[in-house]
Amino acid sequence: MRVVIFAGGYGSRLTEETTARPKPMVEIGGRPIIWHIMKIYSHYGFREFIVLAGYKADIIKSYFLNYTMINSDFTADLASGEITWKRHSAENWKVTVLDTGLDTMTGGRLKRACDVIGLERFLLTYGDGVSNVNIPEAIKTHEESQNWVTLTAVTQPGRYGALGLSEDATKVRAFREKAAGDGGLVNGGYFVCEPEVFALIDNDSTVWEEEPMERLIARGKLGVHWHKDYWQSMDSLRDKIVLEKEWATGSARWKIWS
Repeated sequence: MRVVIFAGGYGSRLTEETTARPKPMVEIGGRPIIWHIMKIYSHYGFREFIVLAGYKADIIKSYFLNYTMINSDFTADLASGEITWKRHSAENWKVTVLDTGLDTMTGGRLKRACDVIGLERFLLTYGDGVSNVNIPEAIKTHEESQNWVTLTAVTQPGRYGALGLSEDATKVRAFREKAAGDGGLVNGGYFVCEPEVFALIDNDSTVWEEEPMERLIARGKLGVHWHKDYWQSMDSLRDKIVLEKEWATGSARWKIWS
């Protein structure tokens, strides 16, 4: 099952970092946050990634193209061009980076990747949020519900919009993204999706969290996996500092890999 990662936005609330690089490439503990997210998925055996780039896509492309070189020691014969790896360090990942356009919205980015993702179930998340969510459990919830999309609901303070759930807490009845007001359960990403969702996206200007969510709700096809443990997004410099402190002190609860 492929893992799709939104990585194309401007990161306008983290301009201290994102004037020079896209938000998924902002580092926590010396590694881009997208690396941490990919480590979470690969811990559960999901190692094929599709990165939906846009803003400063060249930086993301360069990172993965040079990943082995950056993380390994080598001897280079400058005359012959032969490279001998001394300490080969690379992840067992297959990474596809797609430049989905500078101003394309999240839904549009996903639709542009339809041919690469294929007409099969896929996993989807944002390139700026880490969690110790149990991905196989989220997939199990999705399979049992027969929904087209299952999102991971998490508890977060009131600066985020709240989800309205059905009485049995298995479906989303109202979706309010990052609106002012109360707290409660919010969209933490870590989606499980069926290919039917592509038909719900109109064009490049479609925002994944707007029309597609509303259409899923209208069809009764938006489910929820309630994650009651750790989740943290990197939405601001304050959030980055929190994540850096957790990593530095060895208390990073999203680090589920060994």
